[in-house]
Amino acid sequence: LPLLLKATLLRLASGSYRPFYNGFYYNHIMNDNGDGQDKVDYFNGARLVVETSKDPVYSYSGANVTLPCHYRYEPDMGPKHKIRIKWSKLRDDYTKEQDVMVAMGKTYVAFGDFKGRAHIHRASRHEASLVISDVRLKDDGKYCCEVVDGLEDESDVVDLRLQGIVFPYQPPRGQYKLNFHEAEQVCQDQGAILANFNQLFQAWSEGLDWCNAGWLADGTVQYPIRLPRKPCGGVHLAPGIRSYGPRHRHLQRFDAFCFSSALRGEVFYLDRPTGMTLEEAKQSCQDAGAEIARVGQLYSAWKFLGLDRCNAGWLADGSVRYPIATPRANCGPAEPGVRSFGFPSKGRFGVFCYKER
Repeated sequence: LPLLLKATLLRLASGSYRPFYNGFYYNHIMNDNGDGQDKVDYFNGARLVVETSKDPVYSYSGANVTLPCHYRYEPDMGPKHKIRIKWSKLRDDYTKEQDVMVAMGKTYVAFGDFKGRAHIHRASRHEASLVISDVRLKDDGKYCCEVVDGLEDESDVVDLRLQGIVFPYQPPRGQYKLNFHEAEQVCQDQGAILANFNQLFQAWSEGLDWCNAGWLADGTVQYPIRLPRKPCGGVHLAPGIRSYGPRHRHLQRFDAFCFSSALRGEVFYLDRPTGMTLEEAKQSCQDAGAEIARVGQLYSAWKFLGLDRCNAGWLADGSVRYPIATPRANCGPAEPGVRSFGFPSKGRFGVFCYKER
């Protein structure tokens, strides 16, 4: 308002006057050069509308994904001058986490770890879709498509959800030994990331029941309970996600809930008649042109590829586990799952290997 008033008074003082057609263009703005050349920011009377997918877009680690975004004018008044497109990644509370890319015309700039992986897809005149290649686990989340046309700025939000599995993790030294940063690292070491609340909730809705509290990506500590019982919050609480809320990221220690996505490769089992030590197991995988599998890879192969093996095998973290898709006698409990023998200090077992396709 002060700028508009200033411009009006200057015009009246100079003896020249042009009417302000509010709703047709915003105002005349005097430039700083004193040369009498005014900048006019026009408003053409058309409303800018931006729309993304109302349903989540699903993908998996290593894939390419397109997040749809289209814009239009109501009423449509034909071709417009160049618009600016901006994509941002948001936190769960819709505040900005990071810039993804900015584009104008054929020029665009991607930021951070989206460099070389993100570009704008324009199959039609009013398309502003974002293409992300080689999707990574931490790409999961909300994305904002923002279109800027002069003084108009409209946006919409789309969810990218990775198909994956949440699994609880304890290190070899036992229960409740990880601060937040150590939890982040152990998940990465197992081909995963710390799960977020939505991923844990989805896992709970699919049957995950775990009585040990673990870190999530937002720094809270929670655990999923399907069957209420005394040691797990009491028998009188309804099933759900129990929460300790935010915890001190350096001083307090819990387990971790990790999230791993579907695989681009395969997990397979190797064995010898007398079994193998951990070092022999690692070498056997290398001899087969593969590497010893990580915990997240075994869980993903079990969930997405139906891996079923009633023989225990070494994994990269020194644990011994085996995946059961079809429960049967002498193969553990009556429910499907990944069984664990813990972290044996000695013993001879088979090995699970992972090989990229």
